[in-house]
Amino acid sequence: MSDRGATSRSLNLTLPAPDATARIHYNPSAATLRSLSAHLETETAFGSPAYVSEQRSRQSAFTRNDVDSDFTADDYGHVETAVEAVRDGDREFVCLDLRVGRHPEHSYDARYFVPVEQARIALSLTRLFERRRFDEPDFCTVQLPDHDTLAVRTLVDEGFTAVLGSDYTGEAKKSFLRLFMQRTKAAGGLGLHAGCKRVTLDTDDGPREVGQLFLGLSATGKSTLTAHGLGLSGAESTTMLQDDVCALLPDGTVAGSEGSGLYVKTIGLDRAEQPAVYDAVTHDSAVLENVDVDESGAVDFDSDRHTANGRAAVLRDRLASAGADIDLDGVDQVFFITRNPAMPPVTKLDSAGAAAAFMLGESIQTSAGDPDAAGEAIRVVGTNPFIVGSEGEEGNRFRHLIDALDVECYLLNTGRVGERDIGVRESVTILREVARGAVSWREDGDTGLTVPADLDGMDIRRYDVTANLADASERLADLRRERRAYLATFDELDETIIETTY
Repeated sequence: MSDRGATSRSLNLTLPAPDATARIHYNPSAATLRSLSAHLETETAFGSPAYVSEQRSRQSAFTRNDVDSDFTADDYGHVETAVEAVRDGDREFVCLDLRVGRHPEHSYDARYFVPVEQARIALSLTRLFERRRFDEPDFCTVQLPDHDTLAVRTLVDEGFTAVLGSDYTGEAKKSFLRLFMQRTKAAGGLGLHAGCKRVTLDTDDGPREVGQLFLGLSATGKSTLTAHGLGLSGAESTTMLQDDVCALLPDGTVAGSEGSGLYVKTIGLDRAEQPAVYDAVTHDSAVLENVDVDESGAVDFDSDRHTANGRAAVLRDRLASAGADIDLDGVDQVFFITRNPAMPPVTKLDSAGAAAAFMLGESIQTSAGDPDAAGEAIRVVGTNPFIVGSEGEEGNRFRHLIDALDVECYLLNTGRVGERDIGVRESVTILREVARGAVSWREDGDTGLTVPADLDGMDIRRYDVTANLADASERLADLRRERRAYLATFDELDETIIETTY
């Protein structure tokens, strides 16, 4: 495999079979993985392990796949390097066999290799994906954290990803989820960077279940709102099903991807606002990454000493709001999370506006994507930086699905209107009342948006865009023109989506 002119057809991707060599630690226990990682660990006061990685976020600028990029000999060479390290070298590796999803038609077998020195990454993955024995995987990832070249390369049809030069757990996790979403699209559905929950309400006609989906970039409140109990009690409740990546299927069901746990941000974690997440992160089963832990084991969730992108891999069964299921029987409501100060706390969208919101993916950059640009305005189609293939086709597919399934769609601002902050309490109130169908809507003549006329438990008038934003009408008109120009850059996107009045 020294021919750097190789193509995917000529690459030999065969890796050692389970138990084929003493160099491969095949499916070791979590205790063994932690023991192998002892040289990297700081133990927290909770009894959990904490680690600090060299790379603190995903390396999107160094990531390519062979569908969206013309692979060069160097690209294939990176794949060869990963394969040869496992198959032909003299290093010891950890190998995990994992399951991505549980749906009978949309779950996949995934195999992961990492040098034994970085077994702590494998330990985190055992908190996220369920283990499963199989012969041949659908997906395979080899991660070489200490390689001198930074490169993430994916052969899509082969389901193979090489992660070179990065020791960030998120690269391993997303190597599988990127392919999970691509396979969903190929099957007529749509992979979404989204959390999902089931809301159970007590009505005069008996219990009613509402399925909610939340699309948003990291650090916009997606995990917080997905896991939140919405203040319900008694016969009413919420159940968190998935936190990060789901598959919206043509029949309206939503297939989850991570069966064991969640990979949550920890910066600013506060028990008062995020009790379920806080309790899971502070349990001894959590695995912390790039969180500030001092020599005594004290944890400071407010500190960004290592990065603002501190993370914890936590188990579902330690999250009080999580259910046993990871799949949603049916979706009723989709929320696009933004932090655009020119948007109301919540806006109701028609299907064209929803598809436009999907394509725009307006938010702020976070430390999970690009620490150097954190806080800047950003647009990411589907709030999903892991799309494989045409982005315009993603928007068309999204609109087709929500039209066919008669799904309600909303834009949810979790940041501020002008300078007026929107807190978790306000967002939770909105979600609860929208789930109940208790919100009356009006067309706002100043902004042209569909906004609540009133909302029980919240003085929605305090968040009027015109009252909180100078020159609101002009700024929104400029924003619409700029949005349409941006949408027009997607060749495959339907014209009616481009011309939306949202």
